[in-house]
Amino acid sequence: VQTGAGGAAHQAARDVDDPAEAQNQKPKTPNQALVNHLLTCAYQGTVNSSDDTFESAKELADSIGARFFDWTIDQEVTGYVGKIERALGRDLTWQTDDLALQNIQARVRAPGIWLLANVQNCLLITTSNRSEASVGYCTMDGDTAGSISPIAGVDKDFVKKWLRWAQTALGYEGLRHVNALQPTAELRPLADKQTDERDLMPYVLLNRIERLAFYDRLSPAAVLAQLVAEEPAYELEQLRGYVKRFYQLWSRNQWKRERYAPSFHLDDYNVDPRSWLRFPILSGGFGEELAGL
Repeated sequence: VQTGAGGAAHQAARDVDDPAEAQNQKPKTPNQALVNHLLTCAYQGTVNSSDDTFESAKELADSIGARFFDWTIDQEVTGYVGKIERALGRDLTWQTDDLALQNIQARVRAPGIWLLANVQNCLLITTSNRSEASVGYCTMDGDTAGSISPIAGVDKDFVKKWLRWAQTALGYEGLRHVNALQPTAELRPLADKQTDERDLMPYVLLNRIERLAFYDRLSPAAVLAQLVAEEPAYELEQLRGYVKRFYQLWSRNQWKRERYAPSFHLDDYNVDPRSWLRFPILSGGFGEELAGL
């Protein structure tokens, strides 16, 4: 069972074992029949979810034979927001409460997907990756909810490249819509055109900073100097901002990395404190080093 990042507003939950379901939901090959027994996917949409992400998730699930459900969570989100608004005596708005309004959507998805996993006696899979873990780009007890995190040991850029390879080399054409989309949490209003890299930085740079910092063990100043030498297309101030942002997010999010679902050590390093990289939950946050940049 996999948590969905978002989804179009489709209220009715559907099961591919339902005889009334469209024929393209029924397994057609032995591989699809096997996947149908092993993998259940659920897509939990809000008003901030797009049709593109819903269709990409559904097409992929259908193409491999996975069971696929979808439902909306707007009612649950509105209920929690309303409770806190009444408690505080004020409205929660995107101008004043951006992060909190994003996080509640991710957290509201957890109880339903856990219930589905428990009812089916399944492991709940979370899709956190190493890049997101490094900077805490996740909602604890939301999209991090799960029994195991298979790709938490590899970076987001590798995941994107692997998915494109799986489509072209292995013939998984159900990935075509997934590969055409920019990674996005879809937690802000659609008009904001939220993407992961707009929130953070280009994943290629994030991964390079991560490796220089915690595999090569370079200081923030040495990391910046290395990036300046390697990335002439970027302005110095832009690279300086990315380095500062990485170290600040890294330092304040160690508590999240301590609580990620168990993962596999698939690369020559990872950021899992249980198997490779220890870091204090409370620290100076590289304050002096970053001030010196």
